[in-house]
Amino acid sequence: MRLSTESEDRPPEINVVALIDVIFAILTFFIVTSLSLSKTEGLAVDLPKASSGKIQDQTKVVININAQGAIALNRKSIDPTNLVSEIKSLIVKDQPTMVVINADEKVGHGRVVAMMDLVQQIPGIKLGIATKRK
Repeated sequence: MRLSTESEDRPPEINVVALIDVIFAILTFFIVTSLSLSKTEGLAVDLPKASSGKIQDQTKVVININAQGAIALNRKSIDPTNLVSEIKSLIVKDQPTMVVINADEKVGHGRVVAMMDLVQQIPGIKLGIATKRK
């Protein structure tokens, strides 16, 4: 003789709650990892706003100046004394080159003008300053 229990009457089921928890944990890991990778591409710069800014398609060289005054050339930290020689090495002969300065809005005016003066010493360079739209 066999006694019937309640568990024999229920159909078998799969508990997906644990599976969902694991998938969300993996998804969170990938999201956090991808966000941290994208932040290490250059210096963090908070651009000033301007309503008259235009998008430039010929940008070849980008100078970043963050709020602390650190300088990066094409996302690589650089000493300001080597800036002109590094820009000259990036210029392609017989092609117009535009240098864009991405300066944080907290950077002093004198610092930005000094960078502009250095860049203007290179013949054949067009100079631009990056801004955000209002």
